[in-house]
Amino acid sequence: MRVAVYYKNSDVRIEERPKPEIGPGEIGVKVTASGICGSDVLEWYRIKKAPIVLGHEIAGVIDEVGEGVTKYRVGQRVFVSHHVPCNTCYYCRTGNHTCCETLHTTNFDPGGFAEFVRIPPINVDRGTFVLSDEMSDDEGVFVEPLACVVRGQRNARLQPGQTVLVLGAGIAGMLHVLLAKALGAGRIVATDINPFRMEMARRLGADTVIDGREDVPRRVREANAGRPADLVVVCTGALAVFKQGLASVDRGGTVLCFATTDPGVDLPVPINDFWRNSITVLPSYANSPYDASVAIELMRSKRVRVEEMITHRLPLAETPKGFQLVAGTAGDCMKVVVEPQK
Repeated sequence: MRVAVYYKNSDVRIEERPKPEIGPGEIGVKVTASGICGSDVLEWYRIKKAPIVLGHEIAGVIDEVGEGVTKYRVGQRVFVSHHVPCNTCYYCRTGNHTCCETLHTTNFDPGGFAEFVRIPPINVDRGTFVLSDEMSDDEGVFVEPLACVVRGQRNARLQPGQTVLVLGAGIAGMLHVLLAKALGAGRIVATDINPFRMEMARRLGADTVIDGREDVPRRVREANAGRPADLVVVCTGALAVFKQGLASVDRGGTVLCFATTDPGVDLPVPINDFWRNSITVLPSYANSPYDASVAIELMRSKRVRVEEMITHRLPLAETPKGFQLVAGTAGDCMKVVVEPQK
């Protein structure tokens, strides 16, 4: 079968590998759509494991079922989570599934930028979700990223009527805009420096869009009757943007650090001010099976519509071009989906 192997952002090679053999308790999935995530092009994070077949936002069709598998059958359309928790350790029992060591070590074989993947038993058990006829394969690609956003806003306890500021209108930022709108946010403000993304943020639900090079804290207050934001979501890794977020949150509010910085970068937090004003700084990483099920229902019911965000659909042979598009900062690019069967 064909796979796209990552060596670095500028070096993704189409290679041949044997189709994975399916064992007891496993399933084989024919990948029909695989999204390129922003984390896939986070080179400092990915290159230490290269060469590797990436791709964790997948939709496909079950084409093999191993011995002992009774819950699924050949021909079902599915989304499969690459990372799944054990559900029994201390962290899982206390609701912190993304701290689970099992979640950090599980994956499917080889990765979503391949014609076929093997799904291990633990991923079959708690990471495989059947897609209804109401959902497209393209929507299946968004299950994982939307689930991460669901977890972030759930932990931040967004309330209807609150003002949300989303810093960075890439895929994660746009999903935060869409979810906040679906959850009844009172006002949604988004920032970016890319005109294409700024226009998409307006089109998909942001009430106010600000150029990130402006005085963002001041502009937020102007747009929100003099008040800062109740929830600030940082969706880009630039330290300057994190600082904008700290300066744009209201008393009693939350700064949700959805993006990460480069290694070794520290964020100076005005602890005294935050202590006096009950401000929370909250990170969010990954998602749990519960979050994935919520994400699926949000898309199935059309409460969150994601397909307009897809700007490029590429055959597997053009995966290198997809990585260049996502790694770049300019151009009319939002979501890139690789279609491995083409």
